[in-house]
Amino acid sequence: MTTALKEMTDEEYEDYVAHSIPNHARNKINSGEWPEETAEQQARDSFAELLPQGLATPGNYLFQIIDEWDEVPVGVIWIAERDRAGQKAAYIYDVFIKPEYQGKGHGSRAIKAVEEKALDMGLPGIGLHVFGHNDGARRLYEKLGYEPVNIFMYKQLVRSGL
Repeated sequence: MTTALKEMTDEEYEDYVAHSIPNHARNKINSGEWPEETAEQQARDSFAELLPQGLATPGNYLFQIIDEWDEVPVGVIWIAERDRAGQKAAYIYDVFIKPEYQGKGHGSRAIKAVEEKALDMGLPGIGLHVFGHNDGARRLYEKLGYEPVNIFMYKQLVRSGL
């Protein structure tokens, strides 16, 4: 089974944003970073800031992940050029595999394909963020050789009643 990356069309981008904004808001709520009342607006603001020109935003690349066997879109991946210690590197902002296609290797193959694209673009490394509650994604990234470089931890405090 092979996986290919295809540049998103404007219509695909609109569908992606419509799905990703509530998904990003849910992840931020689940991680305790944003309150539920404002999370969706904060997600909209975040997308507007990161992609002010949509698909035409310089340094950002959004792809459909295509299962080449069936020639069907199975997900999306978004990378951007970012500065890391004074050097350009790629940064994965989002990887989404549709639920019915998860667990079939599409995520691994898409990340490997994006690594090749990054090298072709002269970007010597890739960074990414993974939510602490997303055990499956963390395992996948570790399996692919990604290492933690900065870990943010949090503990909810509760009085012991003494």
